[in-house]
Amino acid sequence: MNTTALRLYGERDLRRETFDLPPIADDEILARVVTDSICMSSHKAALQGARHKRTPDDLARNPIVIGHEFAGVLLEVGARWRERFRPGDAFSIQPALSIPDRELEAPGYSFPFIGGNATRIVIPREVMEQDCLLPYRGEGFFKASLSEPVSCIVGAFNTQYHFKPGTYVHESGIVAGGATAILAGAGPMGLGAIDYAIHGPRRPRLLVVTDADPDRLSRAAELFPPAEAKRHGVELHYLLPQASEPIQQILAVNGGSGYDDVFVFAPVAALIEQASRLLGFNGCLNFFAGPGRPDFFAPVNFYDIHYSGHHVVGSSGGNTDDMRDALRLMADGTLNPAVMITHVGGLDAAADAILNLPALPGSKKLIYNEIAMPLTALADFRQRGETEPLFAELAEITERHGGLWSVEAEQRLLAEAERG
Repeated sequence: MNTTALRLYGERDLRRETFDLPPIADDEILARVVTDSICMSSHKAALQGARHKRTPDDLARNPIVIGHEFAGVLLEVGARWRERFRPGDAFSIQPALSIPDRELEAPGYSFPFIGGNATRIVIPREVMEQDCLLPYRGEGFFKASLSEPVSCIVGAFNTQYHFKPGTYVHESGIVAGGATAILAGAGPMGLGAIDYAIHGPRRPRLLVVTDADPDRLSRAAELFPPAEAKRHGVELHYLLPQASEPIQQILAVNGGSGYDDVFVFAPVAALIEQASRLLGFNGCLNFFAGPGRPDFFAPVNFYDIHYSGHHVVGSSGGNTDDMRDALRLMADGTLNPAVMITHVGGLDAAADAILNLPALPGSKKLIYNEIAMPLTALADFRQRGETEPLFAELAEITERHGGLWSVEAEQRLLAEAERG
């Protein structure tokens, strides 16, 4: 069985190659990968090559398949796993393995035959032994691909904690019925966090979302109108912070009181300081955004940490239970990760997209490995449809779905697009 995959050989050295996969062992599984959503972490790995903490030192001689937010269908199951998995099962993978003495290894970073940007892969025994091969029961491969980033949001909300005064008992999660703020919250992960705060199992009374980009805020308000949030018991406000007094502006929405939970979705020191000033008694600051520099520092108020019980947490991903929750909530329609997707393309577009990700506009870029297609913004479907019938069809479908990618659009693309 051969595969076509995007392999990382070194710094900025990504190569799309076709090669033979080894026959699977009894403790391995052969799978077809349909989709992979591109993560900024893949961009960092592509830039750093063998210097990345998760890639092997001999990357130039033993390249890895890049991509870790992927989904597909099982093709052949080794004898050891036949009681748990069957050919035809749709799946996603939790890439954050916890292998003894190999804690940093992960699909998409460390293995030669498994990664998201490939048509077929061999799933190694470590994935199943860590219980990280996760069935998906819903529709739409793109949803299962996005279960990894959605699990990061679920994990961040679960990472929050608050103490009971006078005790050493901590309760995990945001304060149900409390006040939550999401700073720099109109990007792709922020949109997912808004969705989860409104529709998830533990909701605030008040949700304030800020962003420096008015267009992104407007788009967030279109996707999640305050009226929709109100139907779920959440008072939702979108704010473009005033340069002179953003803290007073945000506090005023909560009647001048501080917030129970504040999330920071951009690695900006000024936002962290702002979040520290916004916390109320027993407030929890979640630094969600991953900084690119190991010497990233930001001021927080230690007087309030001492006397007002302020505390700071961070999470770099969701665990397997978070990912199961994400898959379930997407399968039953509670969450719609399509709000994150702004571009789709084929495997032939993946290398450029990964290498140039920070410079590309929009949010999530979704790759379909079995087709050939330039990376295309959903907003450009109508224009391309003037000369290309498939894009005219996709434009009609996305417009029917409020400008969002959908299961219907995915099915049409997979049925009609040029094979890669």
